[in-house]
Amino acid sequence: MEFKIPQPLKVEHDELHAELVKATQAGGKIEEAAKAVAKALHPHFVKEEEYALPPLGLLSVLADGKITPDMGDVFRMTDRLKTELGEMLGEHKTIVALLEKLTEVAKKEKKEEVAHFAQKLVLHAKTEEEVLYPTAILIGEYLKLKLDK
Repeated sequence: MEFKIPQPLKVEHDELHAELVKATQAGGKIEEAAKAVAKALHPHFVKEEEYALPPLGLLSVLADGKITPDMGDVFRMTDRLKTELGEMLGEHKTIVALLEKLTEVAKKEKKEEVAHFAQKLVLHAKTEEEVLYPTAILIGEYLKLKLDK
């Protein structure tokens, strides 16, 4: 079974990535700070889109009470997320620290749009930590119970 990242989450990721690319081309200290964020963030985004966010595509189907045996294919992703959660959260700490530096530089250079973007990305990371990652893991655990795995 194929699992797709819910469209609003995919669009948000794409928009955040585009805003970061723009910041990496701003010149000066903002560019330097944004490139440090991009270096840490890119491999993290790849992991999220590979196994942390696709299970969330099952939410509406599961809420409708529809469960099929092929949904068990999601365990590969949810088990990996559960195993690597500590690493993912550690990456968030690094990324957030780099975003705080970017915010500081942007404020000094009076580039409020860059500071706003950086804070938006910090909030996005918190949403992942407090809502999205736990929900993805719960989807796997719920399906294990329902599919007797």
